[in-house]
Amino acid sequence: MRQFDEMYSRLPAAGEAGEVRDHYLAYARWLQAQDPRTMAARREEAEVIFRRVGITFAVYGDKDEDGSGTERLIPFDLIPRVIAASEWASMEAGLVQRVTALNRFIHDVYHDQDILKAGVIPREQIEQNAQFRPEMVGVDVPNQIYSHISGIDIVRAPDSAGKGEYYVLEDNLRVPSGVSYMLEDRKMMMRLFPDLFSQHRVAPVAHYPDLLLETLRASSPATTAEPTVVVLTPGMYNSAYFEHAFLAQQMGVELVEGQDLFVKDRFVYMRTTRGPKRVDVIYRRVDDDFLDPLVFRPSSTLGCAGLMDAYKAGHVAICNAVGTGVADDKSVYPYVPDMIKFYLGEEPILKNVPTYQCRKPDDLQYTLANLKDLVVKEVHGAGGYGMLVGPASTKAEIEQFRAALLANPEGYIAQPTLSLSSCPTFVDSGIAPRHIDLRPFVLSGRSVQMVPGGLTRVALKEGSLVVNSSQGGGTKDTWILQD
Repeated sequence: MRQFDEMYSRLPAAGEAGEVRDHYLAYARWLQAQDPRTMAARREEAEVIFRRVGITFAVYGDKDEDGSGTERLIPFDLIPRVIAASEWASMEAGLVQRVTALNRFIHDVYHDQDILKAGVIPREQIEQNAQFRPEMVGVDVPNQIYSHISGIDIVRAPDSAGKGEYYVLEDNLRVPSGVSYMLEDRKMMMRLFPDLFSQHRVAPVAHYPDLLLETLRASSPATTAEPTVVVLTPGMYNSAYFEHAFLAQQMGVELVEGQDLFVKDRFVYMRTTRGPKRVDVIYRRVDDDFLDPLVFRPSSTLGCAGLMDAYKAGHVAICNAVGTGVADDKSVYPYVPDMIKFYLGEEPILKNVPTYQCRKPDDLQYTLANLKDLVVKEVHGAGGYGMLVGPASTKAEIEQFRAALLANPEGYIAQPTLSLSSCPTFVDSGIAPRHIDLRPFVLSGRSVQMVPGGLTRVALKEGSLVVNSSQGGGTKDTWILQD
């Protein structure tokens, strides 16, 4: 299988230096001059600081495979992933195009359903989708924006000529997480290696919280000129609680739980020491099912009774909107290029990974015949769970998955095993290539914008293609070089 490395056009071999790509040259010279002991000390320093700040994520139950406990530090790698300005410009244009089309699609399926009437997407695939919310049919949301914060997962793989080509792996449109690690990774790099930033023109990312607040305020109902924004968290036991608290603090807004909110006369209020205060925009980090016990799950204590009534009345904005999950379901992902053509009349700038929909008999047969070579995913899966990586699985694991696939083919998609690009990574044995992906965060308000960069996740296990933090992945700082 061909390999593509971000830093080297030809990887270093025993006794030989590799060929460094142009945009990495200055960094490669600096790295070569570093004492390995100094780098190891810096890595330890980063771990101490992250632990002190409390940058953790939680893993529960069966997912805690190695018995490390629930609260974990996300491993941080000292070697950045560097992207040239021209590459970023093309990726940014592709992301704006994709998120614009996805928002148009979500508005359409809850209103006129033109794309279903045209037969571009099978109607049953939407209306029978677990993430389709009939409660949202006909509900108008501010600016017709549903996914205000989108986390688009991008991978790079070699093409037939061996050059790296970007692919969208999946769209995260409900409650995408990870942006706090992007910001903290940059802060850490600037603290540990300030000299590097005087030698490179790295585009800044620190203004993300300002852009996020601007996006949220832009989604406010027209009932107020000075909207009050809150971040709604499920609470401290959620895996991404650090991020919820971090973003609220960075934006200068209140972090609230469901019990802090109540509805009166179809308006939402939060309880404060000075009495009730009206809430206009809720940046929710709670899934649809738990938002309103009167409409969704009656047993939920994480949301606020009557919230959907206030939402439908246009008295509060919920970001991301209820029902966005219908567009980031993995069974809908194969249709995104068609959405771009249908709504925008444009060819997609960013490619999809070729995808087999196991609900289709022919695709199912192909998948069953080639399980050892494919990656098979649950359509509602997340975090790298509920998937089969064929080349890395045993015969017994493949047969077990085959049974699950035959029992519920509609619940799965399959994709070829991409040879994800690698990037030099500081591991216990020294510097070695490890596979990476990238999650840029796209903000949709009055315009579509993003900070230059994203969260680069790295699979720290040699040969592993699973980059999720819950399964041993780490993170890197992502540098977009300015011309």
